[in-house]
Amino acid sequence: MADPNDQNQPNGDNGKPEIDPATKARRRVIIIGVVALLAIVALLFYWRSTFTEDTDDAQVDGNLYQVSSRVAGQVIKVDVEEEQFVHAGDVLAEIDTRDYQVSLEQAEANLANAQAAYQEASVNVPITGVNVRTSVATSGSDVVGSAASVEQAEAQAQAAKAQVDSAKATALKAQIDVDRYTPLVAKDVISKQQYDQAVATATADQAALESAERTAKAQQDAVRMMRARLAQSQEQAQQSVKNGPDQVKAQQARAQAAAAQVQTAQAQVDQAKLNLSYARVTAPITGIVSKKSVAVGENLSVGQSLMTIVPLTDLWVTANFKETQLKKMQKDQPVEIKIDALGGRKFTGKVAQIGGATGSSLSLFPPENATGNYVKVVQRIPVRINFTNLDKENQDYALRIGMSADPTVRVK
Repeated sequence: MADPNDQNQPNGDNGKPEIDPATKARRRVIIIGVVALLAIVALLFYWRSTFTEDTDDAQVDGNLYQVSSRVAGQVIKVDVEEEQFVHAGDVLAEIDTRDYQVSLEQAEANLANAQAAYQEASVNVPITGVNVRTSVATSGSDVVGSAASVEQAEAQAQAAKAQVDSAKATALKAQIDVDRYTPLVAKDVISKQQYDQAVATATADQAALESAERTAKAQQDAVRMMRARLAQSQEQAQQSVKNGPDQVKAQQARAQAAAAQVQTAQAQVDQAKLNLSYARVTAPITGIVSKKSVAVGENLSVGQSLMTIVPLTDLWVTANFKETQLKKMQKDQPVEIKIDALGGRKFTGKVAQIGGATGSSLSLFPPENATGNYVKVVQRIPVRINFTNLDKENQDYALRIGMSADPTVRVK
């Protein structure tokens, strides 16, 4: 076997030592292996890249909270400065509360008055019911008593009529005796004394008849009076029965109206308390104060803007993916988010919603493609990505609205 270090070995035509065919074969195998390995790595990298979709056209997004006054009044204190960090519920500014305190006291007084009126009306409901039942019972008793009085008067009238009939018969007999004794006394058949006694008896019986007739007439008048009283009692009883429930309903309606007044007064008290609470303007969310435009002594009107709160917690990412990247993208797919301003710090998220239109269509001046020189351009569609663990991953409140982000969506 030839020694490769032997200076006496033959050289090629160019003066260089010839390479052993075995060495050439080994080199060829190595080169082919390296190329094959690189191809396999490239294929694996390409295959792996189909698992995800990413873009650098993305930014942290959120709602800017415009803080405004809900009541009018003079500012007596401003508790924050520009760019100050505040928590949700922190007092931002205070408005003079004296006017609203007076309104609250007046509303509470009106409520107490309405409650007293309601108590009175409520107590009168059962009292009215008792009075109605008593009135009905009394009317019934009056009807019964009047009916008994009518029966008694009619009985007395019947007795008086019988007495009249008896007196008529007695008077008629006495007159017949007088008429019979008159010719006899003229002929001295009977004595003058006997005749005078018959005349006196007839006169007395006639007087008794007249008295009985007057008594009978009085009894008839009494019967008519008792019947009229009975009719009146019956009418009163019917009115009591008819009007009694209406009286109770009327009192119940007054009680209900008083209850409605209580509710109205309570609503006024609640509104006065709300207005009093609105005098302390508080932060609606944790964030940074920005665009502060309120100062002590300023007179505010309802709805006047005071400042803007830039949130640090209720955040998401708006990523503008190419339309060709959305084929396999779906809601709730996991996302890894890198924030450029934080040195590539990673956050976790998920796809929340794919936008309904491209960014160009939503622009102020959307493109007009109906032209002869149309050039097709790949459009981008906004995709909302929600953070899934922001409370733990952003405990230092490092995220800010507008920061650039690099989201990577796992689509497989």
